Amino acid sequence: MAPQKLNDYERKRLENIRRNDEMMAALKLHSKATQLSNFKRSQRVGTKSYNMKSEKKPKTETPIVIRRSLRTRGIPPDSKGLVGDSVGPTTPTKTKPSVVNLGPISMADARESAHSDSSFVESLMGMAQLEAQDVSVEKEKVEASLGLESLYLDPKNIARVVPGRITSLRFFPSSSVKMVAVGNKFGNVGFWNVGESEVHLYRPHRAPISGILIQPHCFSKIYTSCYDGILRLMDVEKEIFDLVFECDESIYALSLPTNETNCLYLAEGYGGLTIWDNRIGKRSSHWVLHESRINTIDFNCENPHIVATSSTDGTACTWDLRYTDGDKLRALRTFTHKRSVQSAYFSPSGCSLATTSLDNTIGIYSGVNLEDAAVINHNNLTGRWLSTFRAKWGWDDSYLFVGNMKRGVDVVSSVERKIVMTLESQHMSAIPCRFDTHSYEVGMLAGATSGGQVYIWTSR
Repeated sequence: MAPQKLNDYERKRLENIRRNDEMMAALKLHSKATQLSNFKRSQRVGTKSYNMKSEKKPKTETPIVIRRSLRTRGIPPDSKGLVGDSVGPTTPTKTKPSVVNLGPISMADARESAHSDSSFVESLMGMAQLEAQDVSVEKEKVEASLGLESLYLDPKNIARVVPGRITSLRFFPSSSVKMVAVGNKFGNVGFWNVGESEVHLYRPHRAPISGILIQPHCFSKIYTSCYDGILRLMDVEKEIFDLVFECDESIYALSLPTNETNCLYLAEGYGGLTIWDNRIGKRSSHWVLHESRINTIDFNCENPHIVATSSTDGTACTWDLRYTDGDKLRALRTFTHKRSVQSAYFSPSGCSLATTSLDNTIGIYSGVNLEDAAVINHNNLTGRWLSTFRAKWGWDDSYLFVGNMKRGVDVVSSVERKIVMTLESQHMSAIPCRFDTHSYEVGMLAGATSGGQVYIWTSR
């Protein structure tokens, strides 16, 4: 076979190989590489671990000790270090809670405002005297002709009344004064005369305020209830927060019928309704009405013996307090929701009932026996950082006002059974959760937020 003819590339490659071999031979690289390889092989053989045999150390046998208590070994307990000779059970030392005073607290000690409250005390006393003179004069019923388009928010009618989340909000039921009382989650109670710059702040409690009660003809005496199970009376004449009632259970709501001045109605513990009689200074009645806590207590203004309760057990009920079966009450009507019912309020005429539930619905019940039901879908999931929504009736049976998660106020029509309008303003910086309407000023609506602000909507 004839040898294959090489091309230029192959000839160049062979020439490079030959030249490199000659260069490596001149430098004696092959012999040096062989010497280095033999040296490393001999060093590796001498350091192998399996050639180095270490002597085994004898194991020291340590006995296994099984721990047994003195009781199982039949030995009496060791009483060393105990005070005295007694080894019986000792009572643990109780740590004092943070300044919980179960007696009367002076307004001066409870005040957290930097300025003096002398002018505030004088104004409350003046309001009380003025209202006492008007007791014999029957006030005309407020005509509730209101155009929703006339409601607006003046920047002057915005104030931060308390620190933190507001849990309770009330207008003073006065035709001469526009003042609100506010309670928050820290136990503060704040007072603000709408339009003024000063806010008067007190702290008579150490837990969330669950209710504020202002009697129509006695503004100098204001009741406050709290989750710590304490009911106090703010007596402006004596300038103290007096202790009225104290229990081991939390108080979740506080109410009073329109025709009653001596008996207070408390939502106590899980599902309990308690009547506290100030004349005898103790409970006069107690019923367990729900399987879980009662969130609101509301009386029918036309029939004060009819009361509505809302509960976390997912129901709202109406009750007739005149008919009791021993220590039990039987519900007149039960309104069921899929989740917790946060409020149940009678309309101003007493002919309708509105409920607000965490199942994202607002229920409106009307008719002779509240048998006509309407359900309006509404986002009521406020989360853990906001107070729950509670739809509040306006000045007649036409509209309900409820918070909106987009920093507005939704207006629900009970006639059209839907949201007909949303009150919005560039001045609102937070979500309004709790509402109240002024009894004698049609169009004056107060909304409270979880940042301690109060917004007052008025009619133009």
